[in-house]
Amino acid sequence: MKQKAERLLVFGFVGALFLLSLLFFVLPHQRFSDLENRYLQSAPHLTWDNLLSNKYAQDAEDFVTDHFPFRDKWLSIKSTAEKYRFQQENNGIYKGKDGYLFEKFLEPDYTKIQQYTDSVNKFAGNHPEVNMSFLLAPTSIGIYPEKLPWLAPSYPQKKVNQFIDDHLGKRLTFMNGFDFLSPHASESIYYRTDHHWTTYGAYLAYVAYAEQKGWHTLSQKDFLIQTVSHSFLGSYQTRSQFNGLTPDTIQVYIPRDFSPTEMYIADTNQTMTSMYDPSFLAKKDQYSYFLGGVHALMKLTTKLEPVEIDQDKLLVIKDSYAHSVIPFLTRHVPEIHVIDIRYYNGSISEYMAKNGIKDVLFLFNTSTLVGDTSLMKLNN
Repeated sequence: MKQKAERLLVFGFVGALFLLSLLFFVLPHQRFSDLENRYLQSAPHLTWDNLLSNKYAQDAEDFVTDHFPFRDKWLSIKSTAEKYRFQQENNGIYKGKDGYLFEKFLEPDYTKIQQYTDSVNKFAGNHPEVNMSFLLAPTSIGIYPEKLPWLAPSYPQKKVNQFIDDHLGKRLTFMNGFDFLSPHASESIYYRTDHHWTTYGAYLAYVAYAEQKGWHTLSQKDFLIQTVSHSFLGSYQTRSQFNGLTPDTIQVYIPRDFSPTEMYIADTNQTMTSMYDPSFLAKKDQYSYFLGGVHALMKLTTKLEPVEIDQDKLLVIKDSYAHSVIPFLTRHVPEIHVIDIRYYNGSISEYMAKNGIKDVLFLFNTSTLVGDTSLMKLNN
């Protein structure tokens, strides 16, 4: 009887593995996870370089993990189970004070960060004629460590930003987000339930960059500030499934002296007449209201009067923190090229040469930068 039960367990286990493997190949693979608010790993490319560098094995492992059958449902079940255990951390998200959620941030691999800064330095050295700035913004856990749950482990993002400042060469101007955000920590500069800064936080970044460039900055009085959503529950809430949270509001700053901007999205070969997509306000990912979400390559063209133009062109190499900053920059630069280096696989050097780019702004948040290898693409 015992042997029969053991056989049933073995056959059941093998059958479950076979069924899950079959489902992995049969079910359609998602490109984007609404639950995790991120793009999932694409199928790995088998090349000799990827094989020898172990990149193929890592990408294959990430691909299987990201597309495991019913992954979103398993994550939701895990979140629900942990929620009823009254945990203050779930799926890497802490439930902090004053309604704030925080993504766990532990000590990063400084060897990898050194590689990223070396890549940026090499890129800058290959383009001595180009003015480059590197703006690195902390996430909310960097500004509000005192709001974390008691004894919650967290590594200071200030140390990471300082390390990057120390290792970036003099060919770039480094802008530390702590410098211009910390004085406003008592104000609403981050969403409580999402990993991005608010439009006001983005405005502070714009002011800091504009002042560094010597531009005449626009004050808040120069904008009509409108609230476009009172129901934003962002990526942190989605991942953690914590309930009873007060939704965030989303604001948009519309210049009182308005000039139209056209936005060309190379990914889809579409030209939009607005930098804002209100359709996302009815979806889970409301932050994609800004610039219509993530795109590998965009070009924004604004009709400015000659007296309003501070420079002709700008290339922004960025993550999604830039989405709510770029609309401010269109008030000074009539032609802005935007590359999300995580998804753009062309040669950025060739793109700059083709489009006559002489000014570049790198804009990233600390958490994304330390966990992503995309800056290594600058060596291509």
